[in-house]
Order: sequence, then C-alpha cells, then structure tokens
Amino acid sequence: MGGAERLWWLLRHFGHDDCAVTDFDAWHGPLTSGEEEIEPAELTLRPRDGDTIEADELARRRDDLVVVDARLPARWRGEPNPIDKLPGRIPGALNAPWNEPVPELPAGELVAYCGSGVTATVVLHRLHLTGREGRLYPGSWSEWEQLDLPVERSAAD
Repeated sequence: MGGAERLWWLLRHFGHDDCAVTDFDAWHGPLTSGEEEIEPAELTLRPRDGDTIEADELARRRDDLVVVDARLPARWRGEPNPIDKLPGRIPGALNAPWNEPVPELPAGELVAYCGSGVTATVVLHRLHLTGREGRLYPGSWSEWEQLDLPVERSAAD
C-alpha cells in the first residue's frame, strides 16, 4: 500500500537519487537466491528543497497549482467514512486514486496529497516514471481538515 514508493520518495528527499522501485508483478528478469556480495555505499543525507509544500502555501496558491488527491474516490467526494473526521477534499483537487493508473493531468506545477502522506507518493512515483515531477503535501488531508481551511465535497464524480 505505497510503502516502497514512500521509501523511494524519502530516499530522494534526503538526497539519494540513485534508487528505484521494483514491480515484481511486471519483472521479467532473472531472480536469484542466496547470498550476494554488496559493496557498501557512502550516503550523506541532506533534505531536498522544494519537493514538499506546507498547508499555508498550498492554501494561498491552490488555484495556481494542479492539486491531486490520491485517496479513493469515495473519500475524495467527501462521503462519510470512518477515517476522515471532516470528509471532503482540498477545493479544486483532482482525483487520481493511488491504486489506479494516473489519469492525464493538466500541465502546471503539481502537488499530491492523500490521507496521511503515504499513498500520495505512489502517484508521485508514477508521474516521475513518465518524466513529470511534483511536490508532496506531507500533512495531507489529516492536517488540512484540522486547520479550518476550505473544504469541497461532491455527490458524484
């Protein structure tokens, strides 16, 4: 449920760009077992600037950004559910559920969020594979719903 993509994002966030996610369902290469000699790597972690966005900036700039909600459609629509204290989405957010192929998104600076900042990294990873980068709103809906910021809901897609 996004753990590998979250690790990919964290490694890149802390300056280790030489990382990847393996899709074992799609892997057609050889698999080996047994011990393997691995050369140790030297890694200096430095947080990357500009790959996250805070709530205040997102609230100010949301009309100028392509905001993508990676939660499942029912949560994006704002249907009552046991997870969200306040159901809804960031106004103007497009839905790109983490468990589906990423739809075609408009051009522009992209920001992804989800419920708690984990599955949004799945969307960011998939976009990265197509050559498009985006920023993570790590506070995600769990923070937004607590900050008395605008909320949008809809009855249908």
